[in-house]
Amino acid sequence: MADAPRHLRTRLAQAGCHPDPQTGALTPPIHLATTFERPPSGDYGDGYVYARWGNPTRDLFETTLADLEADGTEDGAEAAAFASGMAAVMVVLQSLRPGDHVLLPDDVYHGVRSLFRSTFTDWGLTYSEVDQTDLDAVRAALRPETKLVWAETPSNPLLKIVDLEALAGIAHDAGALLLVDGTWTTPLLQRPLLLGADLVLHSATKYLSGHSDVLLGALVARRGLDFFERVRALQKGAGPVADPFGSWLVLRGMRSLGARMPLHGANAQRLAEALQTHPAVEAVHYPGLPDHPGHAVAKRQMDGFGGMLSFQVRGDADAALGVAARTRLFKRATSLGGTESLIEHRASIESQPTPTPQNLLRVSVGLEHADDLVADLTDALDGLPTAR
Repeated sequence: MADAPRHLRTRLAQAGCHPDPQTGALTPPIHLATTFERPPSGDYGDGYVYARWGNPTRDLFETTLADLEADGTEDGAEAAAFASGMAAVMVVLQSLRPGDHVLLPDDVYHGVRSLFRSTFTDWGLTYSEVDQTDLDAVRAALRPETKLVWAETPSNPLLKIVDLEALAGIAHDAGALLLVDGTWTTPLLQRPLLLGADLVLHSATKYLSGHSDVLLGALVARRGLDFFERVRALQKGAGPVADPFGSWLVLRGMRSLGARMPLHGANAQRLAEALQTHPAVEAVHYPGLPDHPGHAVAKRQMDGFGGMLSFQVRGDADAALGVAARTRLFKRATSLGGTESLIEHRASIESQPTPTPQNLLRVSVGLEHADDLVADLTDALDGLPTAR
């Protein structure tokens, strides 16, 4: 028998596709049942009982994603799927103990910071933020009670790049776990478990789904992690689980990820290079640019630079909002990772106070022709006084 395919693109193209033994169907069925018949013995054994505890379609998504993140590691991985990315975040934080400390990046996704401020400081957790590109600053920020180091690379929205292998070593030396948000990169571009991370978080709503029509999250852990047992207990006991249809849709989206992601990246690279030369642009944040501070690290630990970028206009918040308002192809909307290009003034939607610069626009670069995207954004920028 031939060995399993080595290349992730091959495995993605067939994600979840196992011929149905009854019909031969290549597309997996959707199991919508909420309850399952008890066998005559009265013992469920290893079978399904109730949809909150397990569902065949959700299980298929979880095992498929775990296999991709593990990518041949000896011990493998396991995954849990949730109703949204933020539901996954919530369960991670609830799996910690009162008094535990979490070390966040200073450019963490605003939803995570907001959740700490609104809920988890009262829960008894503490947190602090640090520039994780400065490894000495990370070491200095660790505390005896630090149980979790939370990383984003590229970060949201400034696209900072963190050396994950080095960060994993620092976290483990301090007795902490390392969680990496893999939403922007997916397993196709970066596999944090192979670099020493313990947990990988996904908002599957984004690139894994790829079509802006699913709300779903997931957490992947290296196999045998005690912390993940607490995650599983909350997933099954409290029930913030991914629904079967959403799980099926994300599996469908994953099958085209190997074709979509390179085009997202190529378009983003082209757009970043064009923005760099525009007189109305103050700064461009994209790790594919050779002068990006994290370019060398990104090139080493990523298989491509991704489809997300941000840039700062020469001007204030009104100037940035004006650019977004003048675009025609770019849609002014939250989220990312769909086929369509999106543009957003991040500071306007983030919980205040926010460290995000007021003149920054975040861009999710879609699958349109790069010439059209460059022309659209260039025209929008040309309307600024600083363009003349």
